[in-house]
Amino acid sequence: MKHKKLEAVLYSTIGIVVVLVVIIAINIIAGAFKTRVDMTADKLFTLSSGTKAILKKLDSPVEVRFYFSRGDKNLPSWVPGFAQNVEDLLAEFEQNAGGKITVKKFDPQPDSDAEELAVNDGVERQMTANGEEFFLGLAVSLDPLRVALPSLAPARERLLEYDLARAISRVMSTNKPVVGVMTPLPMFGQQMNPMMMQMGRQPQRPWVAITELQNDFDVRQIQMDTEKIDDDVQVLVVAQPREISEKAMFAIDQFVLRGGKLLALLDAMSLIDRPQGGNPMQQMMPGGGSTMEPLLKAWGVSFENTKVVADMTFARELSFQEGGRQQLMPTWLFVNPKGINRDDIATSQIDNLLLPSAGTFVGTPQTGLKKTVLIKTTRQSQLVDGMAAQFGGQKIADDFKPSGTEYELAIRLQGKFKTAFPDGKPGETNKVEMIKESKKDGVVVLVGDSDFIYDNFCVRMIPMLGIAQPINGNLNLFQNIVEQLSGDSNLIGVRSRATIFRPFTVVQQKEAEAQQRFQNEIARLQTELEETQRQINELQGKKEPGQRFFLSKEQQEKIVEFRKKEVEARKNLKQVRKDLRREIDSMQNRLKWANIAGMPLLVSVAGLLIAYIHRQRTKAQ
Repeated sequence: MKHKKLEAVLYSTIGIVVVLVVIIAINIIAGAFKTRVDMTADKLFTLSSGTKAILKKLDSPVEVRFYFSRGDKNLPSWVPGFAQNVEDLLAEFEQNAGGKITVKKFDPQPDSDAEELAVNDGVERQMTANGEEFFLGLAVSLDPLRVALPSLAPARERLLEYDLARAISRVMSTNKPVVGVMTPLPMFGQQMNPMMMQMGRQPQRPWVAITELQNDFDVRQIQMDTEKIDDDVQVLVVAQPREISEKAMFAIDQFVLRGGKLLALLDAMSLIDRPQGGNPMQQMMPGGGSTMEPLLKAWGVSFENTKVVADMTFARELSFQEGGRQQLMPTWLFVNPKGINRDDIATSQIDNLLLPSAGTFVGTPQTGLKKTVLIKTTRQSQLVDGMAAQFGGQKIADDFKPSGTEYELAIRLQGKFKTAFPDGKPGETNKVEMIKESKKDGVVVLVGDSDFIYDNFCVRMIPMLGIAQPINGNLNLFQNIVEQLSGDSNLIGVRSRATIFRPFTVVQQKEAEAQQRFQNEIARLQTELEETQRQINELQGKKEPGQRFFLSKEQQEKIVEFRKKEVEARKNLKQVRKDLRREIDSMQNRLKWANIAGMPLLVSVAGLLIAYIHRQRTKAQ
């Protein structure tokens, strides 16, 4: 018996040693080949297919110079670990480039050749909390072009693969595609007059959507009253085209027919395009809608620009003032994968969007055109009058009645387009040479919102670092569509990985269902309250002859009675809303705890079951 025990101990010890040796050997071999096993659901640490496609295009050697002040002892705590992540990513690029990428590492100490080279490459000095300088950046070079990522920081780590792939793509291309932008919105920034600047007002900087496009394209501003789109413009972005002239629409019509690609951001109620004028109250109100009706009609679709879409599944509680009361906003659509086309390259890797006060497209495209829906609502949605949507979301939620319709928020039309102006250019008596039908398939993308690319709705600014950090997929969607229209879609799959977000879609669906269950009771109590208030107002307005200031005793008693009813109705309404909130919170907690504790509990039960079976078999032997 003792001999068997000793033998078992020896075998166990030898087995453990062998396993350790194998693990160490695997790590040594994997380390030598820079091989990693990526166990994340979205393969965040594996180069995307878009990056690999760009690397396959390399036909000349590219040099990547990485600058990191390794010798500095007073670096912020985040720097060494982040710098190692950058080096690992560079190694992945080098491995997948088939020998076309060479990574060189430099330690730019003060007054060294490496420091001078870093400055010449456009890499910027960063500051520690003690005011000391250090370098952490890189430059991509393919003579005669050079692109720098001047200062690397963890805030943009999820975008690092995209930034590096974009830099490589830029040094490979000598000519940038031309993108025209036509809009009355201040997307390119606004200059202040000298008097305003003396008062401390700063010029408005361009929107991040424009500055990001300028990294990859030759972006050109086009006036709203233009009568011709330049021939070298490949993609035209039209945003919030309110009061657009027929001549400008004719120019867009001819642009599409000659093969230009169009992205039109229309709006049912623009939150950014505020009314102009001297009335401060008027300037606080949202702007009106926009459309290009003659063009849309020729394409067989129409846009509802007086009503916005409300969706209880995509609604969230928001507060518009710090410390202010939150209210449910059904017209602010926090779109999750249920409303996003997962089969289209422009939207396949986007999983969360914010579309505030969006409109919808309806209609069947004309013969020869194919429609693809990119974004839509759920069936728990309805259309709301734009004017009513300006006065808060709780009333909309209280009166909500789902239409059972999935409203189209963004669509793409593709095929042979026909002119919307068969009689010629508007306002021209002489015949002007024009195109009446496209010879090749054209592409037009229509989005029912223009606010979604405004900075406050798509990025979080980090002023000290000068970095714009995406907070959802809005900016990605905009850039993806432009890149797809420009003919180069390889960067789409790279960038979209930067804002992966996994919303509790089940929770959101359950919230909408709970809201619907309580809706009838809320509506009944709301009606009862309004009716009581109406009766009180009517009674106070009725005075018998000779009554100037006082009501009769009977009238006073009725008012007291109605007041009691009013208080009771308000109390019941408050209680129903409280019950609704309690049920939603309870459901969220149950689902969260099930997700947090469910897997460990399952593993524990499985372990105990295996141990029990093993023990029973041992006893049997």
